Amino acid sequence: MMDESPSPLLFSSGTRDLTTPHSRPEDQAEEFFSLRPSSLREYIGQSETVETLEIAIAAAKKRGEPLEHVLLHGPPGLGKTTLAHIIAHEMGGRLTLTSGPALEKAGDLVGILTHLSEGDILFIDEIHRLPRMVEEFLYSAMEDFAIDFVFDKGVHARSHRFRLNRFVLVGATTRVGLLSAPLRDRFGLFRSLDFYEETDLVRIAARSADLLEIRLHPEGAQVLARRSRGTPRIVNRLLKRVRDYAQVRGDGHIYGKTVHEALALEGIDALGLTPLDRRYLRTIAEFYGGGPVGIEAIAATLQEESDTLVDVVEPYLLKTGLVVRTSAGRRLGAQAFSHLGSGLREVEGRK
Repeated sequence: MMDESPSPLLFSSGTRDLTTPHSRPEDQAEEFFSLRPSSLREYIGQSETVETLEIAIAAAKKRGEPLEHVLLHGPPGLGKTTLAHIIAHEMGGRLTLTSGPALEKAGDLVGILTHLSEGDILFIDEIHRLPRMVEEFLYSAMEDFAIDFVFDKGVHARSHRFRLNRFVLVGATTRVGLLSAPLRDRFGLFRSLDFYEETDLVRIAARSADLLEIRLHPEGAQVLARRSRGTPRIVNRLLKRVRDYAQVRGDGHIYGKTVHEALALEGIDALGLTPLDRRYLRTIAEFYGGGPVGIEAIAATLQEESDTLVDVVEPYLLKTGLVVRTSAGRRLGAQAFSHLGSGLREVEGRK
């Protein structure tokens, strides 16, 4: 997937590994990496984002310059990390991966930045969770490709500017509203990833099945796509679970019936909702009369973190209209009442 240059070192503070080195799919034993597309041509869905990146990458290569910094935002599992791998591959640069929570101190970030070579790509996942002091170091690094050090204090204070190699920062976030304006404005490319259409998920499932050497029939791919919450990561995960079921309980082929039976055991219903999703909906319906109710009250009742509900559970429920967010709180949509009343019987009967 990447170029032939050696892998970067692991930068650490104490015993913490702050980065993950890039690697090529052929060097990986895990299927997770082999399922990633390695180029924009192979990437399925998100057509506007792909076209924007194709133009920007082609223009940057024509000028012989690094790509502008890229910010990708959207719900988990839609391909933000995959696009970072693809950008590195297309630009011929080395990819270094880290995350906002891992960069606890400014020194953690400085250690990574000073080891980047010309044209390297730095991917920061959950960039909205960067500590304020670390974020401020990024400003000059992104804009001027330099970082300023201050030695001593008071009247003896001295400032030194350290020049960095020109690199590309790819930031990913599920909550773009939590990014500060100064950081957000320093990104040249700003793209939002949305949930996938069912037709694209069918193509993704078919491609993954070919790579995994699974016999996936068209009706099986359609059922998988329908229950994958518009998310490629989920369709690939469910495909592997259905593969196990087909190999143990069937003939190894994945039909529509096979998917229905396997996902019923997993607790995935006809709309792709998980047990946590249904508990969320039932909590609003049974404890709060359908809403409106605040997210903190729902989290307390479910004994779950509110961030988990906001980042993982709510995006798809809001997208499909099962939940409506108002100024007074969350309330159930009409479809949610119908689904709670009749749509869960198949799954509940199997458990």
